Amino acid sequence: MRGILEVLYRGDIRPEETIVPTDPEYHALNRKISEVMKIWEKKLSATEFSQLEELLDLRSKSGSMHAEVSFIHGFQLGALMMTEVYTTRNEY
Repeated sequence: MRGILEVLYRGDIRPEETIVPTDPEYHALNRKISEVMKIWEKKLSATEFSQLEELLDLRSKSGSMHAEVSFIHGFQLGALMMTEVYTTRNEY
C-alpha cells in the first residue's frame, strides 16, 4: 500500500473531483438552478443569455478559488493542531 504522501505527490488524490455534498438539498438545488437557467434562456436574447452564462462562470471560478483556499487553510489548521497534540501529549 502506498503512503498518503506518495499518492498526493503523484496526483492520485483529487478532492475537488470526489467531494459531493451529502446535504439532501444539494441535488434539489442543482435541479432548481437548471430550471431557472432554462427560464432565463427563453427570456433573454442569445447575446444576453451568453453574457449571463459568462457572469455565472466567473462567479463559479471565484467560488472555486475560495474553496481551494479554504481547503488549504483547513488542512494547515489541522496539521497545526496535530503538532500541538504531539508536542504537549506528556503534559497531562
